Amino acid sequence: MKTKTIISVLTFMFLIHFKTYANLSVEKKPVFKATVYKPVQYKTILVDSLKIFYREAGETTKPTIILLHGFPSSSHMYRNLINELSDNYHVIAPDYPGFGQSSAPDPKRYQYTFDNLSVTIEHFIDKLKIKKTSFYIQDYGGPVGMRIATRRAELVQTLIIQNANAYVEGLGEVLKPLIAYIEKPNAETEKAARFFLTIDATKWQYLTGAENPEKIAPDSYSIDQYYLDRPGNDVIQLALFRDYGSNIAQYEKWHQYFTKYHPPMLVIWGKNDQFFIAAGANAYKKDNPNAEVYLVNGGHFALEEHYSEISKLILNFLSKKVK
Repeated sequence: MKTKTIISVLTFMFLIHFKTYANLSVEKKPVFKATVYKPVQYKTILVDSLKIFYREAGETTKPTIILLHGFPSSSHMYRNLINELSDNYHVIAPDYPGFGQSSAPDPKRYQYTFDNLSVTIEHFIDKLKIKKTSFYIQDYGGPVGMRIATRRAELVQTLIIQNANAYVEGLGEVLKPLIAYIEKPNAETEKAARFFLTIDATKWQYLTGAENPEKIAPDSYSIDQYYLDRPGNDVIQLALFRDYGSNIAQYEKWHQYFTKYHPPMLVIWGKNDQFFIAAGANAYKKDNPNAEVYLVNGGHFALEEHYSEISKLILNFLSKKVK
């Protein structure tokens, strides 16, 4: 075939294809939409003479979600979830005193108890002039958030609970060394409790029960351990270990809050968690029968590998509960 003839055929075929595409209705044309994350801002605010670091994303005109982290973590644990939620919500994730990038005053100047952590975070919320919010609570976020909720029921629109315990049936056997330290703090029980401050324990928390450990970014437990290893931080963490019994003593008060106010509640649980076992997830239905409970195939830090699945559950839940 001659060169001119080949060019003519190819030109004709291109024109036919272009005309067909141009005549398609708008609905039929292919749409290519990239995921656009709202940029996260990293901020610090002075609360009761303490510098409280927090991550913030999304438009302030949209409903607020406050993400309260666990041990031994910080707001870093929510880095992926923030991206998933910030298109639709105003998302805030603070670091507690003694954690992450927030102030870590000497225990002689700041008493490290869960009561005090909750008061500091409550004052943080007031400083930001937040009048209504949903709480996402994980691990230590449970006793911090629950204390605020019971004091300020009008503040809480919904509770999203992820491996944060409020029932004795949720306490796993691996907590026994900490319970022994709570009940009888001495050199022997402290030595056993200190294991939970080591890199082996931190990695264990992240990897044990994970559906696919290769999806757990090493940065996660490495960053947590960096903060734990700072000089003097062991004293802070041991103080909170000793105070953990105060949370169990509060369980009945939290149950009364659930019964009285029936806050819309989404319970998401890494079912392979050995700290807070799956029985603790289903227990929420005892005092709040309308609680939505989902078990995911993960461990204590289920967000590390299941943040996409969990974010979809959250978005669906909040679309029905928060306007």
